[in-house]
Amino acid sequence: MAEKIELQNRLREIPYNYTSFADKDIVTRLLGKEAWQLLNELRVSGKPGRSARMLYEVLGDVWVIQRNPYLQEDMLFNKKRRDLLIEALYHRINSIREQLPTLDEVSARKVAALMETALVMIEKFKGSFERSWDLRRLVLKKLKKHTRADNIRFDGFSRASHVTDATDWRVEYPFVVIYPDSEDEVPGIVKALIDLDFVIIPRGGGTGYTGGAVPLHSRSAVINTEKLNRISDVEMRKLEGLDKEVATIEAGAGSVNKKVAEKAASEGWVFSVDPNSNYACTIGGNIAENAGGKKAVLWGTTVDNVYWYRMVDPDGNWLEVTRVNHNLGKIHLQEDVVFEAVWKQGNKSPEKAPIIRKKTFRLKGPKFRTPGLGKDVTNKYLGGLPGLQKEGCDGIITSARFILHKMPACTQTVCLEFYGAAGNAGPAIYQISQLFDSHPEGVMLAGLEHLDDRYLHAINYAPKSGRGIYPKMVIVGDIIGNDDATISKYIEEVKKIAIAGNGDTFVAKTPEARHQYWAERSKTSAISKHTNAFKLNEDVVIPLDKIGEYTDACELFNICCSIRNKLEMLNAVATYLGGPIKLGKLAVSSEGYTEKELLAQKLPLAMALLRKVHDEWEYVLNHLHTPAKEALEALEQLGRRCESKLPENLDDLTLLDLVQNHYLRISWKKEVLRELNDIYAGDAFEAVRSEIVKIHDRVLRGRVFIALHMHAGDGNVHTNIPVNSDNVEMIKTANEGVAYVMEVAKKLGGAISGEHGIGMTKISFVEPGQFDEFYRYLDEVDPHGRFNRGKLRPEANLSIAYTPSFNLLGHESLIMQKSEAKQIADEIKTCLRCGKCKPVCTTHVPNANLLYSPRNKVIATSLLLEAFLYEEQTRRGVSLKHFTEFGDVSDHCTICQKCQKPCPVKIDFGHVTMLMRDMLHGQGKERFDPAKAAGLKFLELENPPAVRAMRKGMVEYGFKAQRIAADALKFTAAKSLKHPGFSTGRPTLREEVIHLVNRKLPEDKVHTTARRLLDIEESTYIPVIKNKEIASPKSGRESVFYFPGCGNEKLFSQVSIAVLGMLYDMGVQVVLPPGYRCCGHPQKGNGLSKKGDDIVTRNRVLFHRVANTLNYADISTVLVSCGTCLHQLREYNFESIFPGCRVMDIHDYLAEKGISVNGAYNTRYIYHDPCHTPLKEGVPIETVNRLIHPKDGSKVELSERCCGESGTFAVSRPDIASQVRTAKELSLNQAAEKLKTDRFSGKIKVLTACPGCLQGMNRYSEATHTTAEFLVVEMMRSKYGDNWLYETVNKLKDGGIEKVLL
Repeated sequence: MAEKIELQNRLREIPYNYTSFADKDIVTRLLGKEAWQLLNELRVSGKPGRSARMLYEVLGDVWVIQRNPYLQEDMLFNKKRRDLLIEALYHRINSIREQLPTLDEVSARKVAALMETALVMIEKFKGSFERSWDLRRLVLKKLKKHTRADNIRFDGFSRASHVTDATDWRVEYPFVVIYPDSEDEVPGIVKALIDLDFVIIPRGGGTGYTGGAVPLHSRSAVINTEKLNRISDVEMRKLEGLDKEVATIEAGAGSVNKKVAEKAASEGWVFSVDPNSNYACTIGGNIAENAGGKKAVLWGTTVDNVYWYRMVDPDGNWLEVTRVNHNLGKIHLQEDVVFEAVWKQGNKSPEKAPIIRKKTFRLKGPKFRTPGLGKDVTNKYLGGLPGLQKEGCDGIITSARFILHKMPACTQTVCLEFYGAAGNAGPAIYQISQLFDSHPEGVMLAGLEHLDDRYLHAINYAPKSGRGIYPKMVIVGDIIGNDDATISKYIEEVKKIAIAGNGDTFVAKTPEARHQYWAERSKTSAISKHTNAFKLNEDVVIPLDKIGEYTDACELFNICCSIRNKLEMLNAVATYLGGPIKLGKLAVSSEGYTEKELLAQKLPLAMALLRKVHDEWEYVLNHLHTPAKEALEALEQLGRRCESKLPENLDDLTLLDLVQNHYLRISWKKEVLRELNDIYAGDAFEAVRSEIVKIHDRVLRGRVFIALHMHAGDGNVHTNIPVNSDNVEMIKTANEGVAYVMEVAKKLGGAISGEHGIGMTKISFVEPGQFDEFYRYLDEVDPHGRFNRGKLRPEANLSIAYTPSFNLLGHESLIMQKSEAKQIADEIKTCLRCGKCKPVCTTHVPNANLLYSPRNKVIATSLLLEAFLYEEQTRRGVSLKHFTEFGDVSDHCTICQKCQKPCPVKIDFGHVTMLMRDMLHGQGKERFDPAKAAGLKFLELENPPAVRAMRKGMVEYGFKAQRIAADALKFTAAKSLKHPGFSTGRPTLREEVIHLVNRKLPEDKVHTTARRLLDIEESTYIPVIKNKEIASPKSGRESVFYFPGCGNEKLFSQVSIAVLGMLYDMGVQVVLPPGYRCCGHPQKGNGLSKKGDDIVTRNRVLFHRVANTLNYADISTVLVSCGTCLHQLREYNFESIFPGCRVMDIHDYLAEKGISVNGAYNTRYIYHDPCHTPLKEGVPIETVNRLIHPKDGSKVELSERCCGESGTFAVSRPDIASQVRTAKELSLNQAAEKLKTDRFSGKIKVLTACPGCLQGMNRYSEATHTTAEFLVVEMMRSKYGDNWLYETVNKLKDGGIEKVLL
């Protein structure tokens, strides 16, 4: 055991290495294999000593900078710091040189050879910075002829975002990332990169699981297609070779699958390419990988559904491929498949470009997949057909047209839970598939998905069965047909199949219930949360009748790994108990025995137990295939009896069957821990018991297992092995597991990839000669390797890739006492890079050049933390540039916290952002922003004269000045509205001013605060408002505590007046907080957590005083009229202030009481739901439609996306706010178009329920021809007319306000 620990330590002697690479990998990468051989020879002779440590420090510096673009940028821009680094590197080499005379001749020669190799590396490293400057200038000069200079990105954030895909494997950072604005720009960009001798990496959503878009070369350029996202309407077209018209849809390569599917669905059609990553993956990647999903069982994968696609080839020319005589179904069922390819000159738009040549590809349909398999993407050649299934190695896809399908009228979803052995579900999958294979009576299988028990635990699956035990497997499937009765008839057959496999069946018929069944399936990425989101993800395809055998093979691997892990625990505990143990201060119960005597009494008993259990477990491990009877007899001889009731007939069973079905359990807790706790009972041995638990946890962390989920209908099994990237032995075992499952898949007649592709992760498992035709094709069309050079070649495997380790980063944080860095790392370490956050993220708007999704920000944040920790250990110290970059990442967040809901591992990047801002503030490194500081000061002010004065300056005069400036700079600001640029880094002062005034702020309508209007500004009394004209009911008048919040009583006074007016009319007694109060959220959101906590504490103390003063008032509800206030006040623990009360929004309260109004004449409404939605008691848009009814009977339409205001966000980073507003304007226009479908020409109002959003929505009035209003204000206006405000104020002041001394 001690030898193993020493080996682990020696694997990681190079400093600053927070990656999966061992020392051998780093030395080999930087100095070559010969250098590693020399080091090993010196180590054997015991000679390297100080020289090796100095060399390792050199390698540590170079390696950390090579793998961190933020450190590279710092070195590039700061020559002084770069010179200090180079000087330190040479100093260490000189120190090694000084050691040479003390060594023998042989050793000295070897050390000198290492030194010379290191000097060459340092010279190369030193010169790389100047070369980088020169190359950047050249790249910019060449590429800006074909796209805007702003689209050519060298910054650390862009490069970090594109270094990996969903795998987190990394090899090299791209030198440059290009974001073309249109398809027409791509050929010119490609040709320019060819002239510059760059390797081109096509990239869409970055959701790949095999490293297909991972750059392998430092001189590489990534072309990001996310802005090529135009989606056409559904078009009926007569396809080549067909007589009838077919529904089709065209989309740009960067179009997200789900968006295409939603567009098709809006017109009643089905876009059937639906991989599990459809929320983020893009059309171009679908074609390059031949992606598929659950609907593939019915309509096939991308190759079955694509009709036409356009790409740019390795010569920079257009290439358009059209499928002729499409069978509108699965391609392998068509005997003869024909594609027409047309090459066009790339120097013109594709519609006008002259044709260069044409070629017809005549292929055999069955050749597209291995016979008997539902999916198979291992045939990369496909008769030389360009683009399709080539993983970006022969060009870049730019757009495509797909056929669409019609879904039958009725759908029912079944959920099958299986118990017992893992293989029970296998036969059921095959039988269900066979049942629906011929589409009996028009009933079809539209998806059949499987999850094993490890996935079920990972997603916190709640069993539907009443058995009281956890299922071993769950299968979810959609069964479709033309009527429910026929579907139900066949579901009865499914139930019979499930019963035969020891399973239960549950059926969902409503859309809500069906959605819930499938929502559980969508969380599968959570399987690797416990390993900080790193896993080996392999998808294989197994013949359906062999699924059970494959499952059993994986279960065998898991059982073996589990037993080996437990044996390792036994060895570790034995080593600990046999070594020197300190018990600490002995308890009185030790009865005078010395520490040595106490331990000597217990050790023989413990060792005897460990040996006995070790022998039993080792026998089980080595005899799993032994007949059950024979094995049980042998175990009895070892002292092990089977406590569970055994099957009556053991003749056909093996020991493995008994273990699988839990007749024989291998239990650490029962067989070892419980017994050891008895042996080492008592206070004297508390330290021993505690250490045994720690040993168990440490060893268990290295346990490897295979988890399965599958597209069961077509045999596509996703085989995932979660791994801790800092554990070399674990990675080694996991790689053995991958090799094992690949071998099993091949033996069962399956394929090594069904939809993920081959990439880097599977190339080692491709049979020799299998890709020969493909390689000849690549050598012909791209002899220079311009696209993805080296990819899909044997040498481009995982041996050259590394992954960062959050465990090592967190450990370093603790060592350096950087608890804030550790806290941030812990929050983000489980990120899966899946991209589920992208659709909801307000700072991911590709068309506005805003690509700061949480996925990208997590990668950047981890690299910046690494930069902080590294530079704190150097004499150069931490670069101020890193704090600026850290602040830039935190600036790109509106703290909407919407990313948490879709995230499989529940990362809340809004909370992470608050931690980042707090860290910057705590270290005094945040950038001072006068507008933000003034805004926060205004919100937290409590002194009435100061509030009035500051309001006059900021709102009355400030808003007016902004509106005047907006008119004056209208034409100058137009570009920032239509095409906002990238916002990485701070804008110039001119740009900032333009962004500040490009959309008008609202007019100040009330000119003072609500408290001033009602004369209740003083904080020495409690305002109580009640309508004395309404008699109190016998049960007593209902009392509520209304917290207006700073926005609604300082900025938009009409809102709090409207709330009070509504409650007054209802006869509710309203208690207001004394004086002006802020909830504390604005401070916390801006990194001032201490100040925010102080505000919360002061408020809670004050509210307790209010409760004590008004102890006669039974306050049942705390009301707010702001979503962020609601979010913050729910953490106030109001139940302890006003016992039994609840916290809710005024609009939910009104809806609960049945209050509603008719809307204004000739007016229709859009509702903007705030990011921190206050409407928590139901679906927000449904609540709004219950509260206000447009007079023409129309419905209020929902407009999603952030308004761009987000507290002080719009004034602190107006450039980012402009980008965010691009998406919101589009959303508003789309909602308005829906309201105008019947040629409505009246007024459109945008309603909201947040004061910040009210300010934000007013900015869109000119662009969208709408007006904005607060929902409760519109309700009051509809009820009382345009003079409602002053009538309400007079009504409240006329005896309705009571002032209770505090």
